[in-house]
Amino acid sequence: MASGIIYFTGEFVAAAAWTDPPYSYTHHFISNLGVHGPLTAFGQYMYSPLAPVMNTGLGLTGLAALAGVAMLKGLPGGRRAATVISAVVLAVGMVLVGLFPGDGGTEGTDYHGIGAILAFVAGNVLVILLGRAYRLLGMSSGLGRLLTMSGTFGLLSLVGFGTMVASGAGVLIGLFERGIIYPFLIGFILAGAALRRRRA
Repeated sequence: MASGIIYFTGEFVAAAAWTDPPYSYTHHFISNLGVHGPLTAFGQYMYSPLAPVMNTGLGLTGLAALAGVAMLKGLPGGRRAATVISAVVLAVGMVLVGLFPGDGGTEGTDYHGIGAILAFVAGNVLVILLGRAYRLLGMSSGLGRLLTMSGTFGLLSLVGFGTMVASGAGVLIGLFERGIIYPFLIGFILAGAALRRRRA
């Protein structure tokens, strides 16, 4: 699936442009890359010169995942419905995150936070569903197990991330957040590559 590639490309480009001081993948929140700044929020300095690149990439990541799921063949009604619903929630979450940067300046409804939670949960649920449907999709059992484990790891990382945010610790918070999103994005890439080989 192209969604993972879109995300990692956007993140790399935006992070590379953040040079003073350099962006830290282990310390900074992912969302900081979507905040132009300069400003300080949530105890972190934010200055992302290419914030629009990151925000556009986030939205496209969710939409690409939804498009990929919509094109899947071989899933029966119930499984297809669950997979499509997860993809829709993921897409909505990613679009919200991209449209409402996490700069802490929003009064009222925190659409960025809502979008992030939706994306975190739905992305990992989606990759688990894909893994459990490996036979129906024509993927290997090994890949199916890997996808399932990736989503499980992502959900466990979400618990750890939430605990750290609630405690205010902030140590390696960027690493913990990436432990939520990287597993399902890598899973999408692997699943997409496998399905592409199958059709070739």
